[in-house]
Amino acid sequence: LGREPVRMELDRVGAYLSGEVVLVTGAGGSIGSELCRQIARVAPRRLVLLDHAEDNLFAIQRELEDDRHVHPSSLAAVLADCKEGERMREVLAEQRPTVVFHAAAYKHVGLMETNPVEAVRNNAIATRLVARLAGEAGARRFVLVSTDKAVTPATVMGASKALAEFAVEE
Repeated sequence: LGREPVRMELDRVGAYLSGEVVLVTGAGGSIGSELCRQIARVAPRRLVLLDHAEDNLFAIQRELEDDRHVHPSSLAAVLADCKEGERMREVLAEQRPTVVFHAAAYKHVGLMETNPVEAVRNNAIATRLVARLAGEAGARRFVLVSTDKAVTPATVMGASKALAEFAVEE
């Protein structure tokens, strides 16, 4: 990039997560799994990994357990789809997260152009649902992981993420 790399002081930046119950949706995806790795390092009381893809969920669970940053007793792997309201209500009631990072989203621009209904259903409607249910369940913070493509969107994927941002602003 032609500049010095940014050095993040993770312990300081993530200190507010220490001792909290943190739920990450899309935990097995590229962004969600990296969030889980970073969050695990600041010692939440419990880290709840949620994904609808069994293989991805299993992989990040194993990685975190093997890495020894997270004791298995403080890690929960939950197989669930964010679009399913009743299931999400059950998960939130059982896990009682105080902080939710919502990283579950479709991110492949080309696929979303040919599947616009699914883009909106998964990226916008599911975000609105999860944010509402997290609030009802008592989560104190809801963090939407979005994209720069939501700013002046030129694609279906960007527009679906812009809608997700609008839903969270309500």
